[in-house]
Amino acid sequence: MRTKKGIVTSDAMDKTIVVSVHAYKSDSKYKKRYRVTKKFYAHDEKNSWKEWQEVVIKETRPLSKLKRWELVETL
Repeated sequence: MRTKKGIVTSDAMDKTIVVSVHAYKSDSKYKKRYRVTKKFYAHDEKNSWKEWQEVVIKETRPLSKLKRWELVETL
C-alpha cells in the first residue's frame, strides 16, 4: 500500500481531515524544480488530529466520494 507524509490543513469536517502533500517536479525544458501541492481527504475515526500536525496516511478502499486514505500515525 502507498503511504504519504503531509500536514493537516483542515479538520472542520466530522471524521475527515484534509492533508496537504508537497512534491517537487522538474520542468523538462528548463530543468527548473518547482513545488506542487496536492490535497488528500483522509479518514480520522476519533477526530483526534488538529491543524498543522504532520501525519502519515495510507491508501484504502473508497470510504466516500472523495475519501480514499486513512490515518496511520502522527510524526
